[in-house]
Amino acid sequence: MTVLLYNTMTRSKEKLEPIHPGKIKMYVCGPTVYNYIHIGNARVFVFFDVVRRYLRHLGYQVTYVQNFTDVDDRLIQASIETGRSVPEIAEQYIEAYFADMDALRVERADVHPRATEHIPEMIEAVQDLIAKGYAYEKNGDVYYRSLHKKDYGKLSHQSLDELKAGARIELNERKEHPLDFALWKAAKPGEISWDSPWGPGRPGWHLECSVMARKYLGDTLDIHAGGVDLCFPHHENEIAQSEAWTGKTFVRYWLHNGFINIDNEKMSKSLGNIVKVVELRQQYSPSAIRYFLLSSHYRHPINFNAEVMRQAESSVERIETAVTNLKHRKQTALEGTAPEELISELNGLADRFVAEMNDDFNTANAISVLFDAVRLANEWVARPVITKGAVDAILDWMKRYAEDILGLVELEKQESLDAEVEALIAERQQARKERNFQRADEIRDYLASKGIILEDTPQGVRWRRK
Repeated sequence: MTVLLYNTMTRSKEKLEPIHPGKIKMYVCGPTVYNYIHIGNARVFVFFDVVRRYLRHLGYQVTYVQNFTDVDDRLIQASIETGRSVPEIAEQYIEAYFADMDALRVERADVHPRATEHIPEMIEAVQDLIAKGYAYEKNGDVYYRSLHKKDYGKLSHQSLDELKAGARIELNERKEHPLDFALWKAAKPGEISWDSPWGPGRPGWHLECSVMARKYLGDTLDIHAGGVDLCFPHHENEIAQSEAWTGKTFVRYWLHNGFINIDNEKMSKSLGNIVKVVELRQQYSPSAIRYFLLSSHYRHPINFNAEVMRQAESSVERIETAVTNLKHRKQTALEGTAPEELISELNGLADRFVAEMNDDFNTANAISVLFDAVRLANEWVARPVITKGAVDAILDWMKRYAEDILGLVELEKQESLDAEVEALIAERQQARKERNFQRADEIRDYLASKGIILEDTPQGVRWRRK
């Protein structure tokens, strides 16, 4: 089965052919932990979580690495402003990151390396680059010679003049060329630092990822991913230093997701429209946030606003209600297997889902297929007669594609919630039999306050989420 993915390096869709058959080595740039992550960060982590899940579904053994940048200028500035240490600030926001991502059902990486845990390896890498003539030291700083790498700029497809024009280059007389970038930064008074052959200092941002990627995934990665804003200079510089260091191709497939706009404006600190995930979770369900992030093709920009999130909540509710109705219907279903007619329809939906995901991980179209499955589920639930096998077949489909791959529902978690609701409904029915209408009304009102609507059907009381 052919998986096509858009490679930023070649600007074309290519067939996925791992270095080692059946295995994928994947690195995704993680957050710089000086603050809570925002919705733009979350798009990276949610989407590539789905990529990992899908590749695993296809049978690949995926080794997934996502780093934490726990020392850089922003962390040092936060330390100065708050009077707290850099490690203390980093630890706080790493914990906050996991809280946000656990809520959004982003599975943890196989390895979450921290930059500060790999300083010796980074110093060794800098020494190697100096020895090979790719780097030079000036007053305790070490810079990479960008012009020494003849194909510098190949990822962003720009000439050196274009790169200079587009880069935010600080005047620095110590650099041999404006595009040279720091591999090691000399410490300023009072800054966190580590001893090195060039004096106290800390690693440059670009170097961190190269070193950690090589340590856990080897010289050549199958997939390296992140937001499109990282293409230049971060990923461009990673390529330059890694390939100069190892003499080998750094990455086979580069994947970059598009920006998120807020009410059709670019999200930025200057506009004051940064949307933090921790705050968003107070307004919307995690499922709706995840749905929003997957509802457009990952390479396209996506617009965030209240109406879009309202639609996301409604869409997730449709999926959850379909699952709830299936479970309720199973209670009165007949013993028996799933009819061939249903199996054929489900297999067709599975084929369409896989075809969309195989075409550059098109989650937007895959979600459209999911809603065709929801319609099919609703049609079968409404039938006068249905077998338990039919219900199970549809639920199995939902688990495989809606839960295991897209992560939009949690059937087991929902089952525990469903059990609580079912118990209250049973108590209400008993109260009505005993003519304890006050208690029956209390339960009805309580369920309504939780968004649970009760409906009388020929099969008994059915409930759905509002």
